[in-house]
Amino acid sequence: MQPSMFNLRVPLPERGEVFLMNTMSDAQLVVSADVAGLLDNLPSPDEVGRLGADERAALTTLIDHGFVVARPDADRERLERFFRMTREDTSEMRVTLLTTLQCNFACGYCFQGDHGDYNKYAHKMSLETAARVGDWVEARLDELEPEKLALTFFGGEPLLNLPVMYYLSERLHAAGERRDLWMLINVITNGLLLTPEVVDRLEPLGLNGVKITLDGDRATHDRMRPLRGGQGTFDRILANIRRVAGRCRISIGGNFDASSVQSYPALLDFLKEQEFADQIARINFKPVITPAAPGKTAVIPLTALKRDGTPLQSTCMTSAGAGSSPCDTCHFVDEQMEFLRRETRRRGLPTLDGVHMGPCEIHRRHAYTIGPDGALYACPGFTGDAGMSTGHIDGRTDPRQERTARRFDALAPWRKCGDCSFIPVCGGGCSFASHTELGDMDTPACHKSSMESALVSLAHDVAGAT
Repeated sequence: MQPSMFNLRVPLPERGEVFLMNTMSDAQLVVSADVAGLLDNLPSPDEVGRLGADERAALTTLIDHGFVVARPDADRERLERFFRMTREDTSEMRVTLLTTLQCNFACGYCFQGDHGDYNKYAHKMSLETAARVGDWVEARLDELEPEKLALTFFGGEPLLNLPVMYYLSERLHAAGERRDLWMLINVITNGLLLTPEVVDRLEPLGLNGVKITLDGDRATHDRMRPLRGGQGTFDRILANIRRVAGRCRISIGGNFDASSVQSYPALLDFLKEQEFADQIARINFKPVITPAAPGKTAVIPLTALKRDGTPLQSTCMTSAGAGSSPCDTCHFVDEQMEFLRRETRRRGLPTLDGVHMGPCEIHRRHAYTIGPDGALYACPGFTGDAGMSTGHIDGRTDPRQERTARRFDALAPWRKCGDCSFIPVCGGGCSFASHTELGDMDTPACHKSSMESALVSLAHDVAGAT
C-alpha cells in the first residue's frame, strides 16, 4: 500500500484537524491529525492486523475513497483510464455553434469587435448552412445515442443572427424529443441584444442559462467594452439583465487585465445590491489572453494577436478556456484569479471553487465546435483559424485537417505534468492558451499556485459545512 499521488491536504489548526482531498476520486474529508498521519506511515500487510479498531476503520475509509492505492503504478493506470473514458464518453454530446463571427462591440482587447471593416468580412452562418448543421448533428445523435445534448450558441455575438439560433434550437429540440434525449441550450452573449422575447422563445426548447460579460464596474466596463462610437454599454446590459432575471439562469463573466482588475470588487458590490443578485447562477472572471513574443513570458494587458503580430482570425476572447481554465501563464494572473474568487465568495455570490478547473471539452471526442461556415474545431478558441480546423460538416477534409485532427486526438499535455496532484482537475490547463501564448498546444498551461490557493479556501468551506 502507498498514498495516492492525487492526495492533497490542508491543515486546519483552529480545529485541530486536516482537510484531505483526492483529485481522482474527488473525495473530500475532514479528519483528525492522527488519521492524516496514518497516510504518512501506512502499515505493511503484516501490521494491519495489529491495528486498533479505530485505525482499521480509518484505513478502510482512506482506501475506499482512493487515498491509498495498492501498488506504485495504480495511479498512473487510473489516470490513463480516466482520460480515455473522458475522451470516449458518449453519454453527452456537446455542440458549440458560432452563429457569426461578427460583433456589435468594439472591445479594445479583441480583434473581433466593430473595428474598421472587420464585420463587413466576418462570417455569418446562413440558414442553408444551418440546415446542413442540423443534418450533421442528427446524424451524430443517431451514431452516438447520447442521453443528453448540450447546445451552446456563441460568436462573435450570437444574437446578431437570431434566425439561425431559433431555427437550430427548434429543429434540434424536436430531434431530441424524437430520440427521447434531454437537450440543454446555453447562450454566451455580451447582453446588449438580450430581451425577454429571446428568452421566452428559447425557454420551452430547453434554455439552461445565459452568460453575460461585464468587464468591471460601470466606468471600467464602458472603457473596455464600448460601441464603435465609444458609447458605454454597461447600463443597457444591466437593464436587459433586470428584464430577463427570473426567466432563466444568469451567469456573469468578465475579462480583466492589469488596468481593470482592481475595479471588480466595485462590480461585485454593485451586483450584490441588485434585486436579481440571488438569481445569479455563477460569477467567474478570467484574464485577457495574451500571446507572448518569441522567447518572452506573456504579460497583461494584451492584444489578441498571433505570434507574428497579425490579428487572430478566431472566436471572441470571451470563450478562451471554455469558461473552465484560466488563460495566462504569469503568477500575477494566478494571484488575481484567487483574489477575485475570494472577493466574490466574501460577498456571498456564487463562483467556481478554483480547484475543479478541467479537463475541458478539448479532451472530449464528442464535444464539437462548428464555425459559421460549417468548419469543425476541437475548441471554440480555435474557431476561424483554418489551420486548426479538424473537418467540415459536409464530410470533406484535406490533408491539413486530417493532420490537425490527429494532433487533437493525441493531445495530452498532462503527460508532461509529472506527478502533480492536480492533473485530474486540470488536464494540463488550457491548450488554446498554450497555443496562443507559447505556440505549442502540447505544452501545459500551469496554474498550480492558483489552484493551491483555491484549495485552502475549499478546505475551509468544506470544514465549515461539517
